[in-house]
Amino acid sequence: MAEGGNDAELLKEKANKYFKEKDYENAIKYYSEALELNPSNAIYYSNRSLAYLRTECYGYALADATKALEIDKNYIKGYYRRATSNMALGKFKAALKDYETVVRVRPNDKDAKMKYQECNKIVKQKAFERAIASDETKKSVVDSLDIENMTIEDDYVGPKLEDGKVTLKFMKEMMDWFKDQNKLHRKCAYQILVQVKEVLSKLPSLVEIELKETEKITICGDTHGQYYDLLNIFKLNGLPSETNPYLFNGDFVDRGSFSVEVILTLFGFKLLYPNNFHVLRGNHETDNMNQMYGFEGEVKAKYTGQMFQLFSEVFQWLPLAQCINSKVLVMHGGLFSEDGVTLEDLRKIDRNRQPPDSGPMCDLLWSDPQPQNGRSISKRGVSCQFGPDVTERFLEQNKLDYIVRSHEVKAEGYEVTHSGKCITVFSAPNYCDQMGNKGAYIHLRGSDLKPEFHQFTAVPHPNVKPMAYANTLMQLGMM
Repeated sequence: MAEGGNDAELLKEKANKYFKEKDYENAIKYYSEALELNPSNAIYYSNRSLAYLRTECYGYALADATKALEIDKNYIKGYYRRATSNMALGKFKAALKDYETVVRVRPNDKDAKMKYQECNKIVKQKAFERAIASDETKKSVVDSLDIENMTIEDDYVGPKLEDGKVTLKFMKEMMDWFKDQNKLHRKCAYQILVQVKEVLSKLPSLVEIELKETEKITICGDTHGQYYDLLNIFKLNGLPSETNPYLFNGDFVDRGSFSVEVILTLFGFKLLYPNNFHVLRGNHETDNMNQMYGFEGEVKAKYTGQMFQLFSEVFQWLPLAQCINSKVLVMHGGLFSEDGVTLEDLRKIDRNRQPPDSGPMCDLLWSDPQPQNGRSISKRGVSCQFGPDVTERFLEQNKLDYIVRSHEVKAEGYEVTHSGKCITVFSAPNYCDQMGNKGAYIHLRGSDLKPEFHQFTAVPHPNVKPMAYANTLMQLGMM
């Protein structure tokens, strides 16, 4: 046994080394091998839990932290890990329980106290929000805005809408203005948000478009507040226009610290080319995620809490899926926890809400493919993972050729799985300034609908770190 214990320790050390180098996949591999040799070591589970947290596998992270605590209920780091996993999943009450335990055991631990107070604040805020939401007369932020009478100060020399309208000239000026790290005047930001809410609210939950033989569309995956990489996409692939249509497949915000710039640019183009520039909702266009991963903090830092509320209202109107030529279905996450879902079911989804914990709307935003047949519990702790047989049946029932989804970092920026029937595209290169991945976008032509992949690498950006505006519990919960 001692021999096995030593071997396991060596594997753990190897895993720790990979972890320090931010190679989380290999870290997970060697922690797992250490656990095979010594399955009753709480530290190995706790370390693997942290590696899972870093790769956004919150479901697995939660399971490992729980296992560590089953082995050793006095293992304080286990409570921290489990609390962080629950926070990431928006399960604030469960997280609060674990922080309470740590504070009880370590009454003089300042860090524990700070986390407990921060989490308690969120739990109270959520209760307050629920109380307001149940009051049926919930008003839109739009009703309390008087945009007409907002004055633009004389010393503001940045872009302004022309007669209240977004023009190409305005878009080019705004992109340059943002590039130099300037802030768009709040009046202009509000004008964009109010108008884009109007446009999005008229769209169906499943948007259907037809590409002619000679036309092509560019599909981009997650951009996550990486504004300078977004500009690079436009540099490489041309600005959006009526003859250069785009579809951005969700997760425009959070993590990257230029989320406000990304989202206002995308919304601006949606207003300029409503029929040729498409945006779908991702799992990060939701209140829970924005609260944890930076967008809410960023909007409050650059503008106000009221503006964040309006963003939240607008996000609820983002469509959930897009069908191209009745053959290609695009969504942020993936397919469904149950068979038998049809395009008609997607058209009927009442999307103007925060996503539920299960069902088709949740799956569209959260699910992931897996290589083996069938379905399994999601590594993320939300929705499911679906196999090639699930994809095959869904496509057959709905007379589709393949699906395009995003939602997962890929080393090459894209990945083709399920015998070419499930394509992932991810457009945030060197994600979070640390993953070293390429970004990619896809060209689809009306003539053959064959995906054509274009890769690109990260470009330099000003020295504002990812997660700069994130909740302190997400910044400090990683130990």
